Order: sequence, then C-alpha cells, then structure tokens
Amino acid sequence: PRPPPVPPRRAPRLAGSCSPGTTSPGPPAFGFLFDVDGVLVRGSQAVPAARQAFQRLADGSGRLRVPVVFLTNAGNCLRAAKARELSQALGLQVSPEQVILSHSPLRLFSQFHQKCMLVAGQGPVEENAQNLGFKHVVTIEALRKAYPLLDMVDQSRRPKDGWLLVVGLVLGHWVILFGEPVRWETSLQLIIDVLLSNGNPGAELQDIPYPHLPVLACNMDLLWMAEAQMPRFGHGTFLLCLENIYKKVTGQELKYEALIGKPSTVTYRYAEYLIKQQAEKQGWKSPIRRLYAVGDNPMSDIYGANLYNNYLKSAHQNQSCESILVCTGVYRHSADVPSKTKECTTEAVFHGHRDFCFDPSLVEASYIVQDVNDAVQLAFKKENWS
Repeated sequence: PRPPPVPPRRAPRLAGSCSPGTTSPGPPAFGFLFDVDGVLVRGSQAVPAARQAFQRLADGSGRLRVPVVFLTNAGNCLRAAKARELSQALGLQVSPEQVILSHSPLRLFSQFHQKCMLVAGQGPVEENAQNLGFKHVVTIEALRKAYPLLDMVDQSRRPKDGWLLVVGLVLGHWVILFGEPVRWETSLQLIIDVLLSNGNPGAELQDIPYPHLPVLACNMDLLWMAEAQMPRFGHGTFLLCLENIYKKVTGQELKYEALIGKPSTVTYRYAEYLIKQQAEKQGWKSPIRRLYAVGDNPMSDIYGANLYNNYLKSAHQNQSCESILVCTGVYRHSADVPSKTKECTTEAVFHGHRDFCFDPSLVEASYIVQDVNDAVQLAFKKENWS
C-alpha cells in the first residue's frame, strides 16, 4: 500500500538534555510509543539510558505516570515473554497489554481467523497464531514433515529411505510471514512451493496460479540492531529474497494482502488504541492529544510515526504523532548530536519495503536526541511536565 503524497515536513529540530521533571501538573494528555531494539536494549543488554528514562516516567511506587506502549517489530516470542524481558531490563512491571509485537494487530483481522494458515517465522509461531485468534494453523516444520522430499538443500535432512509416500497437507488458504526464520532456504523453498501449487505442494506442477494465495507479512525491517557493531538482517531482507525468487521463477510480482508492523498505519492505530485504554484504566480524564514515537530506525520508526501523523492530519483529528530519533541503534553518528539534520536523516539508499514509496520527508525526525532518556526529557519539557 502506497501512502498518499504528503506536504513537506519542517526540518527536524535538534534537542539536547533538559532538566529532569519531578512533578506532573495534571492528567497526561500525551503518551509514549517506544521501540525496543536499539532504543531500550541491544540484544540481551539494556541501554544504560533506558533505566534512567523509566525512573522519570514512574512515580515513587513504580507506577507509570503517563501511558506507554512498547512498539517493536520483533515477532519471535509471546507478548508475555517480551513483557517479562522488558520488566527485567527496565526495573519496573511491564504488562503484556503494553506490548505490541509485529503481528499483534492481526488480532483485529477476525475475518481471516477461520482460514487455514501456513505460518512462517521462528519461536512459538503456532502458539502466537492461535493467541491472535487463528483456528487452523500449519507450520513450516509440519509442512516439511508432511512433504519430506521438498527440503533438499541440507543433505543431512534428506529422507534416507528413498521415495516416501506421504499423506500430505492441503493448505489452499493463506500464508502468514511472522518474521525471519532460522533456516531461510527451507522456508523460501516451501513457501514458494505452496504459492506455485495453490496450496497443494505434493502435486505435480501444472499451470502456475496468479494471483497466488493471499500473503500477510509482519515486520518489514531490512536491518535491526543487536550487540554487534553493525546492523543485522531483519525480516525485510527475507521478504526481499522471497519477492525476487518468486518473480524470477514466475515473471510476476509477489503481492501482499496486508503488510503489518512498523511502518504500517494499522500498527500505529492499534498502538493509539492501547494508549487510550491505559489512560481510561488509570482514570486519566484528559484526551490523549500527542503521541511521542521514539525509535532508532529512520526507515521503520520515523517513517511510520510520520506516516501516522499525516494520517491524523488527513482525518482532521485533533492529535499528532511526534517522531524522535535516538542515536543508540541503527541510526548512528560519529560525533555529538549533529547540527546538519537534513544530511544525516535523508538516506541516499531506500531501506524501506518495496510497497512503501520513498518520500524523504517521512524519514526526517521531528527531533534527534542522543538516547531515550533525552527523548523523555524532551517530551516532558514540551508538555510542561518539568
């Protein structure tokens, strides 16, 4: 889905440290959307500024003073597991209801929940799919066991008994790509097999169906930041491989029924819904007027926040979504926070997904700060909470 043309954004504003705020003048009219990898953690290690930030966000009893959602494109775990990881990293209690994984908005896609779904990714993909509401789930591993002759790259996994007669699975409905798998060659081969055979990979290849079976994809990040000094391949890189293989084999474009996760608008709408739910649960009466989206990836976090801000404007909503770029993850700089923001945020190479047009204004952050603690201080200053 290509976003509509948008008017040029103002140049990003540079922000440094503010004086810490200790008082909250009233019910908050704002909330935070925090990316996780590169903002709060690097792999299994917490970013030092993250605990400082949440000491500002919490009161003396450890309860958050403003609504917070953790908006990550990770999808290889359960929401409850991610909440436990964040609780340990940040030193306060995080609930699963505050966590949005790349596939979490699929909970709203109830019209698809009765379809038979082939799900790909890693971690508890079957349990994740069932928790989202999908009733009939087939994993790549189950498909591989049903059709052992399809997975031919790793010779140690080839059948030892020659030709096997297997009563296989007939899928015939949908494919969900949760995130990057562990064995890329197996998933690439079997997903292509399912698309070429219209859900019956045990059949002899006849005419290639087009349009192919519907595909839902979550997480379009080309790169993400772990403990290594250089970014690592993300699910967007896997999708790039799948798209190019399918086009090379068929001459046709791989099409998606929906793309979920940042930077898609549906993900930010779901995040805003959870922010408002938190405010209501706490009894905060002020309407949420501003969201501060804090991220480290211009092509995912900043693009998505700016795209959602344009959506709010076009819908004539009395709300805004401010994008704040930190320098502790994918986006890095060689000195202090740079003064020439246009040169450092406009990328010559587009790392976004094929189906999202490149608009330089969408990767220009509203603010650039050093880390998440500075981002929280900046928002508090703007909201007169300091």
